[in-house]
Amino acid sequence: MEVRKIRAEMRMGRSIFDLPLRVTFYARVSTEKYEQLSSLENQVQYYTELIRSKSNWVFIEGYVDEGISGTSTKKRDSFNRMIRDAKAGCFDFIITKEISRFSRSTLDSIQYTQELLEHNVGVLFQNDNINTLDPDSEFRLLIMAGMAQDEVRKLSERLKFGFHQSIRNGRVLGNDRMWGYDKKDCTLTIREDEAEVVRLIFDLYANQKLGIRRVSQTLYDMGYTSRKGNAFNVLTIRNILTNPKYKGWYCGNRTQCIDYRNKKTVFLDESEWVTYPDPNIPAIVSQELWDRANALYKARSKEMQSHQCAAEFHNREEHGTSFHRRVMKSAEGEKEVWDCRVYRQQGRAGCPSPQLRTTELDAVMAKIFTNLIQNKKAIIDALVAVIKNVPSEHGYERDMEKLKAETANINAKKDQLLEMSMEGALSISEFKSRNDGFNEQVLVIEKKLDALRGEQAKSSATAENLEQIRSALQRELDFAGGINSRLAATILDHIVVKKDSTKENIHLEIHLKFGETQDARIGREKSSFRLISLKSTTPSPASRRT
Repeated sequence: MEVRKIRAEMRMGRSIFDLPLRVTFYARVSTEKYEQLSSLENQVQYYTELIRSKSNWVFIEGYVDEGISGTSTKKRDSFNRMIRDAKAGCFDFIITKEISRFSRSTLDSIQYTQELLEHNVGVLFQNDNINTLDPDSEFRLLIMAGMAQDEVRKLSERLKFGFHQSIRNGRVLGNDRMWGYDKKDCTLTIREDEAEVVRLIFDLYANQKLGIRRVSQTLYDMGYTSRKGNAFNVLTIRNILTNPKYKGWYCGNRTQCIDYRNKKTVFLDESEWVTYPDPNIPAIVSQELWDRANALYKARSKEMQSHQCAAEFHNREEHGTSFHRRVMKSAEGEKEVWDCRVYRQQGRAGCPSPQLRTTELDAVMAKIFTNLIQNKKAIIDALVAVIKNVPSEHGYERDMEKLKAETANINAKKDQLLEMSMEGALSISEFKSRNDGFNEQVLVIEKKLDALRGEQAKSSATAENLEQIRSALQRELDFAGGINSRLAATILDHIVVKKDSTKENIHLEIHLKFGETQDARIGREKSSFRLISLKSTTPSPASRRT
């Protein structure tokens, strides 16, 4: 029945119960507790009997969601199915308890009721006495839904307050299945059988200088496995190494909910974390060992970022597996190599593929670039012209404003710290330690600001140094010092190590991004190597399959 006809009947004095309508209901509870599920059964029974008791109505089977929050409609399967059925014309009218059962989001409430009305379906929010078939219903719905949404906001604020109070009272929040600890009543106690593994992880990583993947393999070889009996996941080891709780420190404010409606959460920068020694958290490793492990972790992460392009674009495959980068130490110094993943897990018995060296691969890529670049002078002239005519795009002012905002944020934290100290929530020693930490952060930011000001001053002189830039570009395109990884990344898609490769003779199939394939063969003699051959194997356009 069309909404306009229903409203015309109601203006003539007829009640909604007097009209011939196909009627269904929607019921939901937000938890799966027994008391709530019992309430849900009562709702279903009540609405079924109500609809069947009206002689003019036709009962349509209701829609029920169990243990689902009303904040969002994304995960409510029955609700979403009801909306689809309404649009398909399966019924004319929906009865539900109240707006908060339908949705606690004003946006969702208004959006869905309007969509339903467009498809000639009305909604009765019984407890709120709102019938969307009434002409003034939308105004009242807006007010009532706004109140429901405000309740969600207040609940979110109360939860945050409760978390802060629990932290002040020494109650440990967070993961209940943390390696090395048992957690009961928000209190951590050391679980010695798992704590032994945690100590071993820190020893292998910080003292024996093993990488995280090698730590996982070593643990597995020693008989230590995850709770499921598998080798330790790399992410698990990384989380253990970087969690301050293992040295007896509280660590909070690592994430923040930025929208209470959709519960969207972001990870905060380490400078915004709240960390301090906590007597309620028993340490499994010493602070000195934890700090040393994390200093090494940060150094390795920084080094990996500097090779990000190489790691991403020098992905080499053989028998369906990938090669991974690592740094080897020898009497001659450090060298970067690539190993097959199967070889790293099972040794030579698992994979006969040779180890690859970055220096060899860079030499091959430099040769490919040399073959591709026919007119270096024209390229250099074009680049110099661009640099000369286009101003610097680096947002120095933007970056400096961001650093100034960080300084203001830290100063605000210092003010909060002072208030906590004055209220007796922090001891003088704790206040001094944390305040000194904030002061050090401010000094670091000041140094960054000075560096940016210097870079900004240098950028204005770029046009005066065009000849130096021209010389640098010439050296770069001569590939005298090898090839730049970022430059290689512009054309390299992936490299395949062919199965006929040996330690002395390596056969590579190099796939470039623009569709061309190069066949390369490298010969090794002790520590030296030479490029035996390099040729394109890409079929001619006439022979390619269309």
